[in-house]
Amino acid sequence: MATYHILNGDCLAAQLMETKINQDFIVCKECLIEGPVIAENPKDFWEVRAKFISDTYKISISDYYSKTVTEFEKIDALPDHSDVCLWFENDLFCQANMWFIISILSKKPSLKLYRVFPVIDNLAYRWKGFGGANSESIEQSYSTKIQFYPDDIESGRNLWIAYQNGDLKKLHELSKTKSSCFEYLEEVCQAHRDRFPSGHSLGRPERVLLELMNTYSKEFQDVFSAFSEKEGIYGFGDLQVKIMYEKLMHQF
Repeated sequence: MATYHILNGDCLAAQLMETKINQDFIVCKECLIEGPVIAENPKDFWEVRAKFISDTYKISISDYYSKTVTEFEKIDALPDHSDVCLWFENDLFCQANMWFIISILSKKPSLKLYRVFPVIDNLAYRWKGFGGANSESIEQSYSTKIQFYPDDIESGRNLWIAYQNGDLKKLHELSKTKSSCFEYLEEVCQAHRDRFPSGHSLGRPERVLLELMNTYSKEFQDVFSAFSEKEGIYGFGDLQVKIMYEKLMHQF
């Protein structure tokens, strides 16, 4: 029985290459935490995402298809009865991507799915994920993987549907699901809901970023580092934070 590994990013792929774990990698190169995620069918979905990524991050549409969509096509082509390990961290960035992938994999019930968690020795670093992990800790993560059972897969699928539809109430309800395959789920779903406050106030990420800019520094790298420490639950990279930062800078 073949084993495949779905990874959230190229950095983790490079780390796994230093281990004895087999190298059948599929790399998720998306950031579904940002931009439109509604479409009638897969073809339209990738067109919508390609346009957003191209407009936002100045990546050509052809590059998006060749580097991102082709990886998801590998997921569709996974052989029946394979073992599939999902190497995703607990922050919202990784979770949104993982929920989407689970929704795809749920259509192939013969697959046996596993969640591979990063080894976290200190709760203060629980959003750091696999960053800085050595070969020993990565192999430890793999040896302690957790199997997804049908209820877990259905939970992941439903989380994606609620997230995709912007149904924050349903997402809140689902976040109370107890499953060994999802850690910090309630906290992460609340962080997503906090992005959309009532009225005209800023969402939590923008509000925190503005506070840091006003009290700490207006230099982007300083602000980004401070934001990552304070709001690591979002898993935003520098590209996502830079967009918020530049919008806020226009207010000064």
